[in-house]
Amino acid sequence: MRDSETFGIEKGHGEEVVAWLNEQAKKQGTKLEARLYGYYVSTKNFGDFEMFSWMGDVQTARKMIIKASKRFKIKVIEGGYKPKERTFSVKKYDYAKIKKGDKTIGQIEFAASRFGSGHWEIESEERH
Repeated sequence: MRDSETFGIEKGHGEEVVAWLNEQAKKQGTKLEARLYGYYVSTKNFGDFEMFSWMGDVQTARKMIIKASKRFKIKVIEGGYKPKERTFSVKKYDYAKIKKGDKTIGQIEFAASRFGSGHWEIESEERH
């Protein structure tokens, strides 16, 4: 079981999308549980997002978040992409794609402190 906190849903759609994701996972018999944790990020290029965490299979999570984007016609953050280089630093990094349906419209680099319980912050973002 893997989990991630760098997935997001366009602000204002969090509760309905998370409920739909959990309902779909139950119907399909897949191991995926999503929940909001009350954290928001604001991007310059893509708008505001409600971040959510999930536990389960990463491929299932990615497929379902894209389906949710199509179904609700919203932008989503598909996170969990780790940097290739393994360097030790004071911060941990995660990379995410901004998607609208099947289309990738941008990328975000997140950073959080390795120590303490800091939330993910946006380091940089880029449009495609």
